[in-house]
Amino acid sequence: MQKTVHIIGAGISGLSAAVRLANAGWLVRVHEATQTAGGRCRSYFDAATNLTIDNGNHLLLSGNRHAVAYARSIGTEAGLVGPKVAQFPFVDMASGQRWLLDLGDSRLPLWVLDEGRRVPDTGVLDYLKLAPLVWASTSRKVGDAIRCEGMLYQRLVQPLLLAALNVDPPEGSAGLAGAVVRETLLAGGQACRPLVARDGLSSVLIEPAVKLLQDKGAEVHFSHELRQFASVGERVTALKFGGDDDIAIGPDDAVVMAVPPRAAATLLPGVKTPTRFRAIVNAHFRCDPPANAPEILGVIGGLVEWLFAFPQRLSVTISNADRLVDMPREELANAIWADVCKASGVRGELPPWQIVRERRATFEATPEQNTLRPGAVTSFKNLVLAGDWTDTGLPATIEGAVRSGDRAADLVLAMR
Repeated sequence: MQKTVHIIGAGISGLSAAVRLANAGWLVRVHEATQTAGGRCRSYFDAATNLTIDNGNHLLLSGNRHAVAYARSIGTEAGLVGPKVAQFPFVDMASGQRWLLDLGDSRLPLWVLDEGRRVPDTGVLDYLKLAPLVWASTSRKVGDAIRCEGMLYQRLVQPLLLAALNVDPPEGSAGLAGAVVRETLLAGGQACRPLVARDGLSSVLIEPAVKLLQDKGAEVHFSHELRQFASVGERVTALKFGGDDDIAIGPDDAVVMAVPPRAAATLLPGVKTPTRFRAIVNAHFRCDPPANAPEILGVIGGLVEWLFAFPQRLSVTISNADRLVDMPREELANAIWADVCKASGVRGELPPWQIVRERRATFEATPEQNTLRPGAVTSFKNLVLAGDWTDTGLPATIEGAVRSGDRAADLVLAMR
């Protein structure tokens, strides 16, 4: 008989596990508490801008092996677009200086040897000083592993790690930061080509996965919130959704719990989860980007950190944004728009806009919080965990989320 796996949560970690198991011949049933799939990685129509926008501006890199393989498995790898080589334009808001970081297409970080391709006013020795970070322990802080100062730090290391860790880099886990550096800067330009879901996260990473699952006979249930597990000994025996809506778990069936940490702690008392989180602010402005606008622009020394140019809109991301979550919305929109104008060269009054503030966007990627991330294995032999907040070896990123889903699926496939 065909084995059944129940996926609790239709975020990208749950969907990646579901797709992997459906392709392996399992009967998949997905249970999502909300009315939509994708979690933080989704798109929706926004009436304020009259555009479809993403919940957050997520940037992938060509070296994100699990995320790219997931897109390939659902037939949408071509929907992740970006420059043919790993080039990142930057602007310094204080000085007005602009430069292009050119990582090339090598498998080695040879770009650091070329003065014209690396960060301005930096030398090879500056990059060698990052070596202690590369293999640092997750129990150390970034600020204890490297000196968080100087041109290289201000113009590359700080914006990179701030985006990845979502905390002020010196307080972040050096081990998590080192993993990011190993898989990006140290892996050469071939691993660093930026990729964006130009047509929206949902249309590239979410909706095709749901369709593929349904085409393979999977059931995807929305507004179906799990209330409780029933168990006997070391096995989950039933899923309780409230009322008479219980689902028995057969002796050869499995469960993947891919829900946020707060829900996981409620459903599985005793499981470790991070307890502190940081906000991310995204802003979207309906306007035509300048003809020469890069798809992604790094902004140094401003309120804005990354500026994305999409058809008919400019979007920005601000990480570690707890300081902004209670700021009046229009005041915040005007402040961000001023930075956008200065960085991109657009002119005009504030266009139609939307501010998306995620108060608990990611777990706090500090050494202390990293110790609270559980592995995929639980005390139940037929229940495994997935999610970017679990112990993936990476901060809370799309790559980490997909990697956790793949890991959960592999554990299910190995079950006897």
